[in-house]
Amino acid sequence: MELFIYSEAEMEELGEKIARVLDLNDLVYLIGELGAGKTTLVRGIARGRGYKGRVTSPTFTLMNVYSTEHAQINHFDFYRLNYDEICDLGLEDYLDRKGISLIEWPQVGQGLLPEEALFINIGLVDDDYDRERKVSIMAQSKEYQEKIKELQKLC
Repeated sequence: MELFIYSEAEMEELGEKIARVLDLNDLVYLIGELGAGKTTLVRGIARGRGYKGRVTSPTFTLMNVYSTEHAQINHFDFYRLNYDEICDLGLEDYLDRKGISLIEWPQVGQGLLPEEALFINIGLVDDDYDRERKVSIMAQSKEYQEKIKELQKLC
């Protein structure tokens, strides 16, 4: 699934739509350059799940947890980590809880992270931060492919 997003508000709206198709224990990988809009998308997902607080990038804290009435949202950022540091995080403890996990820069943990996930790639158009974003949403497993079909109906 590919679409173009023209503003921060539209990125948040997409996040709210994504939130509607996510279930507990779902895993979402967010891929894109610094400043592409990954945390903005997370903000929309959190809002879509009922979170009313502040949503910020966990670049320096590594993880933020947003608790809602229906789900805990675990927001990870692996940008400043290496593979060995990710191994030491105890990540499996968070992935096994009843929550939704959103991971920025998952490629750093490749081989360690589960392959079944919703992959969201946010790309700059013509390497221009002032232009629209191209958002590609993919999945390998049948379960996540079905979520993409649901999402297409909402978009």
